[in-house]
Amino acid sequence: MARKFAKDRFDTQMHALDRVGAHRAPRRRGRGWIGFWWALGATVLLIAVGVVGIFAINNRLDFSSFPGLSSPGSTPVPTETAIPTAEATVDPALTVNVLNGSATNGVAASVSDTLTAAGWVVSATGNASTDTEPITVVYYADASQEGAARGVAASLPGSKIVASTSFVDSGAALTVVVGNDYVLPAG
Repeated sequence: MARKFAKDRFDTQMHALDRVGAHRAPRRRGRGWIGFWWALGATVLLIAVGVVGIFAINNRLDFSSFPGLSSPGSTPVPTETAIPTAEATVDPALTVNVLNGSATNGVAASVSDTLTAAGWVVSATGNASTDTEPITVVYYADASQEGAARGVAASLPGSKIVASTSFVDSGAALTVVVGNDYVLPAG
């Protein structure tokens, strides 16, 4: 059985201490919002880091536009160097294919007539796989044919030349894909 002890000063409660249990100060008003604001700040920070990361991955973020991050002398100045190019020639031994890459009918035949009049041998004409080519391009596969490609391009003002193996299987040395920039001659 439990023994009874004599009462002392600790057995009576003072009325000034009405609380029982945890002895904490009363909660301040509005304290519950602190957690919300921390969560909101962390969310905004994570979204900002994610957006900057996506832009950096897609190479759409340019830090050079910020003052102080890029000095004007840090970018190298391009120097003009002469690139050796082959002289434009007409070689009747090479065959040319002409493909219509424009939305206009009869362009391949017109270009074929123009090239034949300039001394070229046109082996075939036809339509390209698309009719939305923006510019006229002369394709050549071998570097030794660059001069001939320049000769064909000289016969078609505004055209450009491109080294490509895309048309090697066609059997012609050069392939002209006529773009929407080509204007049919009057007549």
